[in-house]
Amino acid sequence: MTPQELKTFCLEFNASVEEFPFGPETSVFKVLGKMFALSTLDARPLTVNLKCDPDDAVRLREEYEAIAPGWHMNKRHWNTVTVSGVPRRLLRELIEDSYDLVVAGLPRAERLRLDRA
Repeated sequence: MTPQELKTFCLEFNASVEEFPFGPETSVFKVLGKMFALSTLDARPLTVNLKCDPDDAVRLREEYEAIAPGWHMNKRHWNTVTVSGVPRRLLRELIEDSYDLVVAGLPRAERLRLDRA
C-alpha cells in the first residue's frame, strides 16, 4: 500500500478526517475528534499506528515481525504496523478494526449520528 492509498483508505470511513496536531509531517486520522490512525506518510519504511484490542495486539505482535507495540502510544492498546511487512488485506482489516474500536467508544448519540450519514 502506498502512502496515498493509506491516506485514501483512512478517509473512506464515515466522518473521518485528516488533521495535523503534531506538526505538518504527521497525518492523524480521526473520527468525531478521536484518533484511529496516525502516520508520517513520507517516512521510509511507511508505518501506521493503529488502535487494537489488547489481546489481539499481543497475538499480532507474536505472529508478524512487522507489528510492534505502538510507538509513542499506549502499548496495550496501540500497534505500529510496518505497511510493507503485512499482507494488504490484513492492513485494511487492522485499519477498519481501529476505526470500529474508536467508534464503539463514542457516546451513543454520536454513534447513531454516524450510522445516518
